[in-house]
Amino acid sequence: MAEEDAAWHSSALYILYLTLGWFAFVVWSISFYPQVILNYRRKSVAGLSFDFLVFNFTKHSSYLIYNASLYFSPVVQQQYRAKYGKSELIPVAPSDVAFSIHAVLLTAITLFQVLIYERSHQRVSRPAITITTFAWGAGLVLLIIAWPKGDWLWLISGFNIIQVIMTAIKYIPQAWFNYQRKSTVGWSIGNIILDLSGGVGNLFQLVIQSIDQHSVQNFTGNVGKLGLSLESIFFDILFVVQHYLLYPEREDIKVDEYLEIEEADPETPAHSSH
Repeated sequence: MAEEDAAWHSSALYILYLTLGWFAFVVWSISFYPQVILNYRRKSVAGLSFDFLVFNFTKHSSYLIYNASLYFSPVVQQQYRAKYGKSELIPVAPSDVAFSIHAVLLTAITLFQVLIYERSHQRVSRPAITITTFAWGAGLVLLIIAWPKGDWLWLISGFNIIQVIMTAIKYIPQAWFNYQRKSTVGWSIGNIILDLSGGVGNLFQLVIQSIDQHSVQNFTGNVGKLGLSLESIFFDILFVVQHYLLYPEREDIKVDEYLEIEEADPETPAHSSH
């Protein structure tokens, strides 16, 4: 990417940009493992929202389509510069592509764990199935419209919007599930701490690029990356509050016991055993 390297005004800022990108990649990538390990140790996925997993897979798949296309395709890069200016940097770093590939793989592994481990009557909700079907249906419609004109930037921008929307809603089922149970059992806080760190690093990466270019165009040119950072930070803080402040006393309650109580009497509040 020699053309992109030469466009940076400050070598120091470019190095910092790459460092922040790979920092976000490392912590975000590692953030998938605490949940996978927790599921493996418990031989159970009870307490983990399946709606979250389905939304998360759709989100990361859409983000991979955007990142890989904009980073590797000269045609898409040409269309990007034609729209935003020839001097504008491509707002996708190598770490973004690496993260997307890894995220899709690890999310798929977690979905596989759902198939083989104890689920305690949990299932994907109908609204989640409807939303996910609509998202992929929208992607197909975008492809059909973009294909004749070869407007690939418009197509992947559509997938970028899909991933922003999925990021905005994917945490809601888990946050609501925690609230209903008055517990975060089954939901790895290690995942959240690492995810929060990655969101902050990713946001600062955009800031560094803007400082170097004396422009905020990279924010508007990649709303997906900006949205990913801000939405992740917001929900991660919410989960930290749930885990450490709202429901810390519930950590000794087995999620399987709660689900059995709820299944037997849906009207019984989650905190009735105390």
